[in-house]
Amino acid sequence: MSGFSTLSPFRVRSYRFQWPADLLTSWAFEMEVLILGWYVLTETNSVLLLTLYGALLYGGTLIAPMIGVASDRIGHRHLLSGMRAVYTAVAATLMVLAFAGWLNPLAVLAMAAVSGIVRPSDMGLRGALIAETMPANRLTAAMGVSRTTSDSARIAGALAGAGLVAAFGMGPAYVVITAFYALGSLLTWCAVPKRSDPRPAPHAAAAATAAVAPELTSPWRDLKEGLVHIWNTPSLLALVWLAFLFNLTAFSMTNGLLPYVAREVYGSDQTGLGYLVASLSFGALVGSLALTRFGGGGTALARIMIVSGILWHALLLLFAQMQSMPLGIAALMLTGVAQSLTMVSHTVILLHASERRFRGRIMGVRMLAIYSLPLGLLTAGALIERIGFRATWSLFAVTGLVFTVLIALRWRDQLWRLRAA
Repeated sequence: MSGFSTLSPFRVRSYRFQWPADLLTSWAFEMEVLILGWYVLTETNSVLLLTLYGALLYGGTLIAPMIGVASDRIGHRHLLSGMRAVYTAVAATLMVLAFAGWLNPLAVLAMAAVSGIVRPSDMGLRGALIAETMPANRLTAAMGVSRTTSDSARIAGALAGAGLVAAFGMGPAYVVITAFYALGSLLTWCAVPKRSDPRPAPHAAAAATAAVAPELTSPWRDLKEGLVHIWNTPSLLALVWLAFLFNLTAFSMTNGLLPYVAREVYGSDQTGLGYLVASLSFGALVGSLALTRFGGGGTALARIMIVSGILWHALLLLFAQMQSMPLGIAALMLTGVAQSLTMVSHTVILLHASERRFRGRIMGVRMLAIYSLPLGLLTAGALIERIGFRATWSLFAVTGLVFTVLIALRWRDQLWRLRAA
């Protein structure tokens, strides 16, 4: 039974293309973030510029709701493939600069700003495309298996990225990254369901809707309808607030500050950074697979999300007290498990609770919540220079823990008893 639930999403043709496309894109993401984050830190010796680099990667969160509107209009597959073509162009530019010897921190920050316009919406559109093509009884398994693309990428991508740069240099490493992005874009374009698949293709659904609609509404009206739908649906509103909180407190720490932790706290090099990233991601992979195999019904998912969200921040607080890298690696592995249980449950519940015609817009608003991540990064960079790393990390962890409990209490009737399907 568990084998069926884990592998059943691959019976859908579009998923057999989308999963490797997401995997290649995630590998390229993680290799790029590790390589360029380390490059900026070592070239500038500035934690503020490191956090600025991380913040620029999420600049597009402000337009994520409009990207969601565009996705509902032109189809999730079309937009996602185009976005990945943009990543390919940016990576190819950095590859040329590296081979020519013209690469510098300013160029890296500029390219991060370009990529960051569309990159924050990638994860949300993945989920929307899966929900569009996957039957409801396989959605939890599909999202759990999909999550393994990013988790495994952070393991292999972190280690491979560090190894490629150490062995061959920046230019050859970017040849691999560019190739991954290009192949990911091509496979995404091929993710078209067969007629026998359980859901129609996104563009087919959009065409059917357009055929019966008397006129096209404006994108701003579409966005307003999505926002009103979220505001008037308490469970969706609570989930969006949780997404905002998790990105502000938890993801801003682990997604942007691990290069600083490796070099300044543990006195390690780029290889040590790879171990830290890989340990967090290994734990997340374990959590994704566990939820895929043993995840229960909707009520169980909602309770898993709340409890693991609290545990996630408690483990981050524990990590801040670790004095050696082996202990830090162990704490990050446990943190990864809690992180994955929280976010997979959160995404599945959000997709189930969303009306199908609003799904792209709702995922766009959920991506807008990621704007708290660059805000958290920039705040952490400033605080570390004033009160130190451990105090800053602990402050963020305690803040996240307290507000997770408060949100769970405020919307306890909608969350604790919420059924995903």
